[in-house]
Amino acid sequence: MIWEPLLLSLRVALLATVLVGVVGLALALWLARSDFAGKSLVETLVSLPLLLPPSVVGYYLLVLLGRNGPFSVASVEILFTWVAAVIASAVVALPLMVQASRAAIAAVDPTLESAAGTLGSPPWKVIMDVTIPLSRRGILAGIVLAFARSLGEFGATLMVAGNIPGRTQTLPLAIYDLVQSNRMVQANGAVLLMTVVAFGLLFGVNRLEQRARAREKRYA
Repeated sequence: MIWEPLLLSLRVALLATVLVGVVGLALALWLARSDFAGKSLVETLVSLPLLLPPSVVGYYLLVLLGRNGPFSVASVEILFTWVAAVIASAVVALPLMVQASRAAIAAVDPTLESAAGTLGSPPWKVIMDVTIPLSRRGILAGIVLAFARSLGEFGATLMVAGNIPGRTQTLPLAIYDLVQSNRMVQANGAVLLMTVVAFGLLFGVNRLEQRARAREKRYA
């Protein structure tokens, strides 16, 4: 009972994290290294899913991905499939990736990037050889946090993917069903499993930050 929703949750979280990693890193680089009109608006829109209730985020996705929505694809049903769960998880996890990565990128000394540019490196190579390696711990922390958030997503997933056993029922949704049907022994096991996974991920992020601070003090 528990393992099928867990495997689906891991698949959804992994794919959502890949999507968030690519889009979130691009947004973080853009926001950290660019100054343009409307920047505050973009920053607000990116962070908005953190403040809105997941059900509200899910409702917006329901409208956008529906048949009459602007992001609907002809003859392709996205709603109430595991793909919709991936999209919902990615949307709610994106702000965590952007915020962590942007802070790390902004902390990179721009003179190092300028020096690489004066040596003839094109902008994309400067990003790959200088910016990302120097901010890798913050980027990695953002990826781990995004994965953890995707793994625990409930409200938005329920709105756009439903709670269909064997198809869209992730572990958080399965826990909800177990509690509703008063199967508390199984619910306790599922909750413990989710807690252990989340604790391990957050513990790993904290260890990365501690090691980074220790190295900074060592070479200061």
